[in-house]
Amino acid sequence: MAGNSQRRNRRNPGSKKGASVGTGGHSRKALQGKGPTPPAEARKGHPKQRAANAALKRERDAKARGGMRRAGGAPRGGRGGAGAAELVVGRNSVVEALRGGVPATALYVMQFIDTDDRVREAFQAANDRGLPLMEAPRPQLDQMTGGLNHQGLVLQVPPYEYAHPEDLLETAADAGEDPLIVALDGVTDPRNLGAVVRSAAAFGGHGVVIPERRAAGMTAGAWKTSAGAAARVQVARATNLTRALEGYQKAGLMVVGLAADGEAEIGDLDALSGPVVIVVGSEGKGLSRLVSETCDLTVRIPMPGETESLNAGVAAGIVFYEAARLRAAR
Repeated sequence: MAGNSQRRNRRNPGSKKGASVGTGGHSRKALQGKGPTPPAEARKGHPKQRAANAALKRERDAKARGGMRRAGGAPRGGRGGAGAAELVVGRNSVVEALRGGVPATALYVMQFIDTDDRVREAFQAANDRGLPLMEAPRPQLDQMTGGLNHQGLVLQVPPYEYAHPEDLLETAADAGEDPLIVALDGVTDPRNLGAVVRSAAAFGGHGVVIPERRAAGMTAGAWKTSAGAAARVQVARATNLTRALEGYQKAGLMVVGLAADGEAEIGDLDALSGPVVIVVGSEGKGLSRLVSETCDLTVRIPMPGETESLNAGVAAGIVFYEAARLRAAR
């Protein structure tokens, strides 16, 4: 009987009676510690880990979209660095951009798009310019455009390569001319920037300077308003506009600011016939205090009418015309 009980205990180690069978050291690792408790973000299934994974996914998606928008070449090189790439979205906007000669790297077209006159014109313009037509499903275009109403057409515009303010001096020197430059202070409408670039091209200007922050950049809208002039006139971007103007002063240029209460009238300013940079402020606020204090002189455009101020595009056009007139008379 005792032998039978002992055999049963060997088969059933959990029995309270008799000797139990040993492990032979096989479970020695189970007795070792597992180290400190991992942080919540590293624990599988923990809410903080799920939140961290979701944030990482959003960051990766944003980088992927940014990489897609940055694809493509740039219209011109320079020391000023590249701007951000842009997507022109919607049938009317895409057709107008293609009509205006806006540089582009690709035309994205939604699969199974319903064609109309605008779609056919966009296809024809893209083919004429040798732009690749990229067919994409609606979800991809929705992701590219951030959910905007793209209507099945998305035009990819390459990042603009801004010049450095010093490059404009080199452009004038290469042409054997006194520099004629315009700087924009606080102008935030891309259409005004495009109009200024167009005036500079029409009247022999050597370039346009804009601040890096709180100012309009060379977007598709600016390209379109310039009517192709942006391909011939450099746009420079300055990290600090005041320092850029001081650099021009050291190079021998006179800095003249346009202001409603200017010291002289534009028609009496002989400085326009020499090396000069004209500073144009925003329509509402005019020149900022620091920029105004940096100017060697402020001038006004006489206006007999009741209009209190002109937008930057019109004001710059008047100044460029007056400068061209004085330089032609020398």
